[in-house]
Amino acid sequence: MQLSGRGVSLSIVASILFALVPGYVQLLAPLDGVQVFAQRVLWSIPAVLLLVTLARQWQVLGATCARLRREPLLLTALPLAALLMGIQWALFVWAPLAGRMLEVSLGYFLLPLAMVLVGRLFYGERLRPLQRLAVACALLGVLHELWRTQAFSWVVLVTVLGYPPYFMLRRWMRMDALSGFVLEMLMLLPVAIGLIIVCGPRGVFAAVPQLWWLLPGLGLLSALAFAAMMASSRLLPLGLFGILSYVEPVLLFLVALVFLGESFDVAQWLTYLPIWLAVVLVGWDSARLLIKQQRN
Repeated sequence: MQLSGRGVSLSIVASILFALVPGYVQLLAPLDGVQVFAQRVLWSIPAVLLLVTLARQWQVLGATCARLRREPLLLTALPLAALLMGIQWALFVWAPLAGRMLEVSLGYFLLPLAMVLVGRLFYGERLRPLQRLAVACALLGVLHELWRTQAFSWVVLVTVLGYPPYFMLRRWMRMDALSGFVLEMLMLLPVAIGLIIVCGPRGVFAAVPQLWWLLPGLGLLSALAFAAMMASSRLLPLGLFGILSYVEPVLLFLVALVFLGESFDVAQWLTYLPIWLAVVLVGWDSARLLIKQQRN
């Protein structure tokens, strides 16, 4: 019970830290979304390597690198995994600067439902009654948004459709989370350095000297959020960990609305309410299953 309590606390801390990122990037002016992404990758690497040291995972990381030498197909898949993750990282720091964070939060609300469908279509997992009802509710919200705008935001689509292939690929690769994250960041490092050299504003650190500590702070924030999430995943049953993952999109929605000042059309309630109902149904179903498993 003590481990579960600590796991819940760490999961909530991870969600809070991730939700701080959209507000944090506002402090990094005059850097645009592309430069913030590149700098985030660059400064996340020393932070995550420090994390490997503190977690005493160098031996695990070395074993993963040895696998890359033995399995050429794995080495081919790693750049694709890094690309998929890089797209999501870039979108996450670009959206708050472009006033599109509400759309990202909607994508995160829809993501658990997308994962349920992926499990059904690709892994033969059967949908329980409440899951089927949740999918139907989410579909109502999506259809309303299509009717309201005559289109569906590409930001939402990239968020909700970009993660499932990444998770499926990582599942196939069978890498531990921390080693996989380190290797993905190293794959993205040449891209980040190229973006900084070619597209970065000249003399920006001289003009805005606080970037010298704000950018390492962004890397540290990202690493701490990842560390808290990984620690909670080890301490919690998978079902409870999944339920707590819904905290992050709620916080992102509030951050976008309250702190970033993004506008919310009244007509959008008919998009969000069915999707939120779907999230509640999935969470309720997962909680019931978790309680049943613990009793058995």
